[in-house]
This record gives sequence, C-alpha cells and structure tokens, in this order.
Amino acid sequence: MHPSPFYYQPDPQKPFFVPARAEKLVRRGPREYFMVGRKPDGHEVEVRLTAGTFRLGAAYDSGVLAEAVAAAALICLDPGHGTPPAIGRQLEPIGPGSPVTKIKDGGGAAGEAEAVLAIAKRTRTLLLRRGFRVAMTRTGRTYRGGNIERARYCNRRRAALMLRIHADGSTDPSSRGASMLYPARRRGWTDDVYGRSRRAAGAIQRSLVAATGARDLGLIERSDLTGFNWADVPVVLAETGFMTNPTEGRLLRTSAYQWRVARGLTAGIDRFL
Repeated sequence: MHPSPFYYQPDPQKPFFVPARAEKLVRRGPREYFMVGRKPDGHEVEVRLTAGTFRLGAAYDSGVLAEAVAAAALICLDPGHGTPPAIGRQLEPIGPGSPVTKIKDGGGAAGEAEAVLAIAKRTRTLLLRRGFRVAMTRTGRTYRGGNIERARYCNRRRAALMLRIHADGSTDPSSRGASMLYPARRRGWTDDVYGRSRRAAGAIQRSLVAATGARDLGLIERSDLTGFNWADVPVVLAETGFMTNPTEGRLLRTSAYQWRVARGLTAGIDRFL
C-alpha cells in the first residue's frame, strides 16, 4: 500500500485522534488486522483496526481494508422481548415442521425489555472496540416479530454467534443469579449447532459471573425454545439476573452494572471465538 495519512485514538475513553502515516497493513489472525505507520516525530505506531479507533485521512488500497472488515466475525445480539402484546400473543411452531406451538413473546419480567436492550447496546460498543462486526435484532423499544424472525435475522447474516440477552423472573423474590441457556441436541433442528453453542455457553457464563460477581446458576439445556430450534448458527441465551430480586433487579437497571454485564458477555464471546 502507498503511504497515506490516518488518525488513531490512543485512548478509547478520550475523544481525540493523533495523526500518523500508514506504511503497511498486517494480518495476525482470522479477525486481527493492524495498521503500521509513523507519527510526525518518526516513531512507529501500530494500531489494531477496531471500529471507532481508526480513521482514514486519504484513499488507499480499499480492497485490503474491505478484506479486513469482512474477516471480522459477526455477532448477532438479540435483546429479548419488547414485542407488542397483540403480536406476542400469536402462536408459532417451536421448530421447523413441529405441530407444537408457543406464543411469540410472553412479555418478560417487569423492566426486562428495557434493561436487556441497554445491556445489548453496551455489549455492541465493547464488541466493536475488539474488532467484531455486530448486528442487533432490535435497537429500539419494540420488536414487531417473533422468535422465528429473530433467529432468521441472525441466520441470514451467517453470524458467528447469536447471543440472546434476557433477565429472569420468579415468584420467589429471593431467587438470584445468572445462567446460560443453550439448545438441546435434536436431529434436523439443532444438531449442527449444538456443540459450538454448548462451548459458547460455557465460555460466556464463566466470564459473565467473573465480571459481575453474580451467583453462578450454571448452564441449562433447553429443547423448547423457538429461538434455539430455528437457529442455524451457534446460539445461547444469557439470563443476566433476576429482575424480581430487589437487589439484582435494582442493579440490572443501573448503567454501571449493565456495563459490568456487557464486559462479561464480551470477554466470553472473545474467549469462545
């Protein structure tokens, strides 16, 4: 590539960029690209190509950069619920060709839809900083579809992982803790994603518990979740805590704890991939 000016962000927490001159693009892994260049004082600088921390100052080999972007794994985030009741009450088959049906969305625990959307947006920010591509099934308060549509959205994008983000509820207010759900093996439905989903569940659960200090409720295999049975990509569902527990519910509504959850989810995804 020809030397071209670019700007890099030394500290992701501070919104200023430093000029440099690009000399080469280096690939060091399946989704790791680094721009190598020199600052005005002559010192070499190496910058990982991560969304938000890199800006081009002039055109250069756009094909090389396109390759770097395409190589990044895509994570499909699915913040649960938010479906209008009239749609949520509709039925859909729990798996391809199944005579068994379930409602599209039971609504979730009070405050869950808002909390998990906030967690998903924070997780997206952290994933982008690490060089992942990210898609989200919803970015607003409502989602006008069911779990089949959510799974198909991630399938169409050939996601490296579909991460469904939820929070739990219980009639027992003392119930607390985080768990990670993954699909049961069923031939023709989930047998092609079972192994990778289970491995992702273990990695993400460990990181989530480490980041938040939440009670570890472990891994839970589920055969009855529509969003699992229609997925053609690895898929897990994070129950990030209990909205119905006075302490945990309050935490899940705070920005600080949502960032802790997001950091745990992101670290787990990175470990899985």
